[in-house]
Amino acid sequence: MAGTQLVLRRALLYVPGSSQKMLDKSRNLKVDCVAYDLEDSVVPSKKSEARGNISRFLQTRSPGVTENAVRINAVNTGLALDDLTAVLKAPSIDTIVVPKVNSSSDLEFVTDVIRHNLPERHAENPSKTSTPPINVLALVESARAVTDLGSICKASPYLSGLIFAAEDFALDLSLTRTPSLLEFLFARSAIATASRAYNLSSTIDLVCTSYKGAEGQQSLKDECVGGKGLGFNGKQCIHPSQVEVVQKAFSPSDKELHWAARIRIADQKADRRGRGSWTLDGQMIDAPVVGKAQAIIRKAEACGIDVTSAMEIWKDQEPE
Repeated sequence: MAGTQLVLRRALLYVPGSSQKMLDKSRNLKVDCVAYDLEDSVVPSKKSEARGNISRFLQTRSPGVTENAVRINAVNTGLALDDLTAVLKAPSIDTIVVPKVNSSSDLEFVTDVIRHNLPERHAENPSKTSTPPINVLALVESARAVTDLGSICKASPYLSGLIFAAEDFALDLSLTRTPSLLEFLFARSAIATASRAYNLSSTIDLVCTSYKGAEGQQSLKDECVGGKGLGFNGKQCIHPSQVEVVQKAFSPSDKELHWAARIRIADQKADRRGRGSWTLDGQMIDAPVVGKAQAIIRKAEACGIDVTSAMEIWKDQEPE
């Protein structure tokens, strides 16, 4: 598995590979991850053209896009090999998004193709290459996948995260999506828990299909809050207007950062005094709480948030 370090994928934005106009527009985006799509947004007659578009497009990097991903077609369609053979030649590719992963065999197939085409970017030997290993993200879209998450999470050393595809999951179980999203609670909890259990970097939540206007933006914010509360650390986006809201929601808030700064400073003082546990605002603080605070600070730094100012504000914080 490739997911032991902090990787920011707060927003994963899909861009159709068949649209040169949309590809060109993505050059100006500022987003953690763009998944250039060969799957659902590309009609069968445009698949070959889309492969060529993406391969040419990924000859260079876009300054505001941290991670270049490509969503290939599902392994069982027979199109995945051609997709991989084409896009893995692009020097700026970072990640492969694999849809409809129903079992470990889907990821094993993709892993074998990556090893054959890019042996120099092998996930198991990162110290032996000057280029980062390729990452893989797996889309969980079926009941079968949810019940086999353990095998899926162990299937590939390239695996860096799981993504929940709500619409296909709803189709598989004949569910009707509701604003509460309660019908997906078990699946989402299972995915977030499995991702953490197997040390994967990313757990990326469902697409918000209602996003236009004030009501749509509020729905997007509410879904982000709910997903973060379940353990997701990112969300899929289908329109550039969603990116800013999503990336802010999955970054530490000011409240979280200041809480973490108080904990870190007070804990350093408690440690010097030989105190393993102490209190803050009447709440007991011990190792797990300190660990959470440290994780918030690390993520804030990765998000480009000014941590130094928060630490300065609370420099006089004492353990109670």
